[in-house]
Amino acid sequence: MDASRLDYLSKARRIVLKLGSAVLTAAYGLNHLLIQRLVAEIAALRQNDRQFVLVSSGAVAAGVHKLKLSEKPQGIPQQQAVAAAGQSSLMYTYEEAFAVHAVKVAQILLSHDDLAARSRFLNARNTIFTLLQWGVLPIINENDTVATEELKFGDNDNLAALICNLVEADLLILLTNTDGLYARDPREDPDAPLLSVVETTDPKLHKVAGKRPNALGRGGMLSKIQAVRKAGAIGIPSVIANGLTAGILEAVFSGREVGTLCLPQAQKLKSRQYWLAYNVNPEGAILVDTGAREALVRQGKSLLPAGVLEVFGGFRKGAPVSLMDPDGQTFAVGLSNYSSRDINRIKGKKTQEIAQSLGHKDYDEVIHRDNLVVFPEFG
Repeated sequence: MDASRLDYLSKARRIVLKLGSAVLTAAYGLNHLLIQRLVAEIAALRQNDRQFVLVSSGAVAAGVHKLKLSEKPQGIPQQQAVAAAGQSSLMYTYEEAFAVHAVKVAQILLSHDDLAARSRFLNARNTIFTLLQWGVLPIINENDTVATEELKFGDNDNLAALICNLVEADLLILLTNTDGLYARDPREDPDAPLLSVVETTDPKLHKVAGKRPNALGRGGMLSKIQAVRKAGAIGIPSVIANGLTAGILEAVFSGREVGTLCLPQAQKLKSRQYWLAYNVNPEGAILVDTGAREALVRQGKSLLPAGVLEVFGGFRKGAPVSLMDPDGQTFAVGLSNYSSRDINRIKGKKTQEIAQSLGHKDYDEVIHRDNLVVFPEFG
């Protein structure tokens, strides 16, 4: 038993648990026996004053089986139709499995807009809190049937991280079909060592994961790293572990050295910063020079016109935009004081030249520091 692990995990009372397609599915569709086993583990842990919120994949796999398709379709309308057909089968499977343990469940389907719009965010939050208060276990999935490509969460790993913020979770657990995070992709290097503990702010972390997802899922280990970083940004630790291992959840909460424990950053983002960094979809991008990047990241400055090199996309005043450095890395996001058209007219110029270029000057800054957040791995 690892005392430091136990210290993190014993405090967790509200847990977001993500079950991936690689865990829930088999060649013939849903793996009912494995789901029943995991449900029994969850039900047992709930007896110890813990609350679980499930983020579950598996709708597409269930739909492929239900519709007797030979493989997952490639087109977006076809994928959405398959997900719609499979979602009811997925929920029925959970309903039956949890009923054995006298646990009631509720289905919640979310789109990215539900978390980006503050009023809908609060509605979803209040609904989930009410269900938890009633002892009902929420099961969340992306609303695939209405999500457009540009408004998708990307995968359920990232959705789970955003749900952590939504429900004020204490811990994120990502169950997959590998034992955790390895120093290198074990599919390419079988001798790669398993990492027991990692810091989510380590800038080298993204280099250790392969980008290949499995056949039925959308995410690979890279998406899990992105997810644990998002959870870590608001002070939430994460565990990546093998959901195919019997007793895995009990082992995690016992403090045994299973999976990879991902430690959160010491100084967590404030709620508004987190919303801006991860819940909002940027409408464009601004390329800044090296000096501007340094001022934003290291000195906590605002973005001035002089540091802007290029503007991408057409966006309005007040829109969320990404900030890119000369190496093409997106390192921050902020709310623009000017439209893309106006920024193109003042880029590279001094603050005192704004009025001459535009005929007016509403702000000295293109993006004020109060409306800007640098991603934790770059801070």
